[in-house]
Amino acid sequence: MNRKYIVFIFVLALILGIYFFIPRKQDIKNYPPRNAMIVAFGDSLVVGYGATQDRGFVSLLAEKLGRQIINLGVSGETSSDGLSRVQDVLDRSPGTVILLFGGNDYLKKVPKAQTFQNLRNIISRLQLRGVMVVLLGVRGGILSDHYEDEYAKLAQETGAVYVSDVLDGLFAHKEYMSDEVHPNDAGYAIIADRVFRAMKGYIQ
Repeated sequence: MNRKYIVFIFVLALILGIYFFIPRKQDIKNYPPRNAMIVAFGDSLVVGYGATQDRGFVSLLAEKLGRQIINLGVSGETSSDGLSRVQDVLDRSPGTVILLFGGNDYLKKVPKAQTFQNLRNIISRLQLRGVMVVLLGVRGGILSDHYEDEYAKLAQETGAVYVSDVLDGLFAHKEYMSDEVHPNDAGYAIIADRVFRAMKGYIQ
């Protein structure tokens, strides 16, 4: 096969891949955000458990964005607990919500279908009130990740900004973890950078 033809096919495939699989602003529901208020909503990772004071990823992300972020994280919560608290978030009238649930569902052996239905319901309620959602994924499994495909599918179908497995590369590395499941200051700094890179083009 002609080398130039091979190069052409490769470049074309790359362009199509970028077009169809990388989220574009027009694909994000409720973009641009209706106001500057940002709420972080989730479990102990949102709380920043394991970090020293103000070194959790939410605080670090607020510094990077130059915005205040209201932290509505509660340690130990599952997606079902989050669903029961959605009104607390809506009462703040945020323009953007950073959503992170799923880790405790896995640890408590909540059926995967129920976890992602709860997440879908949370996102739906937020978006119906005009909120732009930033969905953060977490690993569902030790040897293999049973959640990644579901998070990606959910983000695509709902039009949420998406950050895949925020703990990727942190597990089993003592320099990034305060215990088996929670990062330390260094680990949360990496998470904050990952979320910042995903959000910076959507926050004006």
